[in-house]
Amino acid sequence: MTWQLWLAHAIVHDNPLPWQKKQSKLSPGRVAQSMAAVFAAIGTPSIEPKPRGKSPGWPAGKLRLRRIRYATVKKSTAKPKKEQPQSA
Repeated sequence: MTWQLWLAHAIVHDNPLPWQKKQSKLSPGRVAQSMAAVFAAIGTPSIEPKPRGKSPGWPAGKLRLRRIRYATVKKSTAKPKKEQPQSA
């Protein structure tokens, strides 16, 4: 990102923190600190974030169908096997 900072040093203004002195020729670190103002001015190409939290719900007037109910399947005990007659 250093080449981007080098290109941007002409368009950014020094915005020093309270304990820093003003500089006429900005270092790459100072340019990086001042880039927030540039990004705020030009915007970003990324899409806006999706809404979070509670959902807006169903659209008004949309037909909602109840879910299909199926018969309950229960487990059954194993049936005893039929005994075959023994041959004599």
